Amino acid sequence: MPFVRATDGVRLHYNEFGRRSGPPVLMIQGLGTDKHAWTLQRLALASKYRTIALDNRGAGRSDKPYGDYSLEQMAQDAMTVLDHAGIETAHVMGASMGGAITEIIGVRHGQRTRSLTLACTACMHHEWRRELLAEWASSATRNGMGSMTAEAARWIIGPRSFRRLAPAIGWMGPFAFTRPPHAFAGQVAAILSIDDSLADELSEISVPTLVIVGNQDILTPRGDAEDIADRISTAELVVISGAAHGLMIEHATTFNRVLLEFLGRAEQTYQATSAEIHEAAANAS
Repeated sequence: MPFVRATDGVRLHYNEFGRRSGPPVLMIQGLGTDKHAWTLQRLALASKYRTIALDNRGAGRSDKPYGDYSLEQMAQDAMTVLDHAGIETAHVMGASMGGAITEIIGVRHGQRTRSLTLACTACMHHEWRRELLAEWASSATRNGMGSMTAEAARWIIGPRSFRRLAPAIGWMGPFAFTRPPHAFAGQVAAILSIDDSLADELSEISVPTLVIVGNQDILTPRGDAEDIADRISTAELVVISGAAHGLMIEHATTFNRVLLEFLGRAEQTYQATSAEIHEAAANAS
C-alpha cells in the first residue's frame, strides 16, 4: 500500500491493481469518494491494464489537512503518484471533481497523458451548482457527513435506483463519504475556486479523449459534457441512457464496455505515435 509525499508535504495514498506489464491507467475520483469507487472498473481492466488509483488529499487513507484545497495542487498530487510509481505516461481518467482534475492534467501535464477519460464532469461553473456545493459543505460542517450524504444522494443516484436504495441511504451515509467535514469542505473550496478560464484552455488537449455522461445526470448534466467535447478536437462524447451521476457504479457494465473500447483505440494511437517519433529520431541521427 504505497504512500508518497506531495510537493507541500501532504501524504498521499494509492495502490496498483491489474496486469503489471500492461498500459498504465491513472484513476482519480470525485468529491466525497476515494479510490474504492473505481473497483468495478479496476476489475474490468485488470487483465489488460495496470491501474493506479489514488486517494485525493482529504479522502481515504491520504492526509486530510485543514484549510482550503486546490485542484491545481491535486493535479500535481496525481503527477507525484505517477512519479513514485515509476510511470512516465498513462491513460488518465477522472469522475466529477476528478474529471476537473483530469482536465487540468490534460492542459498542464499533457506530455504525461496517453488519453483522457472525463466522466460526469464539467469545465465551467453554474451559479446553481456553486450554491449547491457550498450548501453541502455548510451542511457537513453543521450536521456531519451522514446528514450531508442523505441530502446529496438525490443528486448522485438515478431516480429509479434512489427509490430502490432509499431505505439503505441512512445507514450507508457515514460509509459513503469517509472523511471528516473539514476535509470535505476543503475539497468543495477547491472546486469553487477553479477559474472558468480552464474551459478556454481545453483546446490545447490533443490526446484521444472520452467524455461520458448519463442522460439522467442532474449534477453535471449532458450540456456540460457537450461543452467539454466541443472544446477538445480529439474528444468523443458518449451518453449512457438511464444513467445518473454515479454511472460508473449504477451502469457499470455499459460504462466498462465503452471504457475498454476507448482505451483499446487510444493505446493503439499512442503506440503508433510513439513508433513514428522514434523512427523520426532515428532518421535524424
